[in-house]
Amino acid sequence: MTMQRETEHTSLTAVCYVRAPLLLEPVDTQVETLQACESDGAIDELLLRSWPKEVALSEESPHQEVLANYERFVRWADERGVSVRPPFRERSTTSQVTGETRDRLVTPLLCLELYADDELVGVFPHSTETTDETYTTDEAIATLRTGEIPTALGSVGDAEPLELPPSATCPDCGGLLVDGQGLFGCSDCGWIGTVTEYGRFATQPEPAPKDRDQSGTDSQETDSGPAKPSRK
Repeated sequence: MTMQRETEHTSLTAVCYVRAPLLLEPVDTQVETLQACESDGAIDELLLRSWPKEVALSEESPHQEVLANYERFVRWADERGVSVRPPFRERSTTSQVTGETRDRLVTPLLCLELYADDELVGVFPHSTETTDETYTTDEAIATLRTGEIPTALGSVGDAEPLELPPSATCPDCGGLLVDGQGLFGCSDCGWIGTVTEYGRFATQPEPAPKDRDQSGTDSQETDSGPAKPSRK
């Protein structure tokens, strides 16, 4: 489950997500090994990110970046016929005071994603439902330590590669973006757009003008030629 790294052509980035208050054995050992991989040149860049134990699965959650990461991991796994559930879990909680039920996402202690030249090539741990085999973060990190790239379980087929996730800032002015059911808006400059299937921001196209009545005055011809479209 490895592939040889072509060091002259492949830039390898590791993004490690971990629960910050729980940097204890064996998690901190894994982080230390990743840092050693970066120092030794086994990986080109190591990015450490912290996340909470669980977040609300709602548009009002203050942890939209965590939810976006989770959706990207699930999409990557689905394309390869593997699963990241577990280590991620979804559960429901009911308030004894209000009786309101909320869905929550429970994050793993540590999750590792690997990018080769900005292409997402692995999310660890993950497992297969057919063979019940799991590729753990320990195994992935041990493979990186040898100078090779872990090869994920499953196969991608003809699917397009996923790319590094976009930042939560406006591509026009750098302001903070607000996510409204997949449509992102910037409160600073008014930019509106969506995220493409490849993980990049795209400006929302302006709605096409309504078809004019071909029998109306806009389509009538005069002695000076066809009438010009009216300006709005």
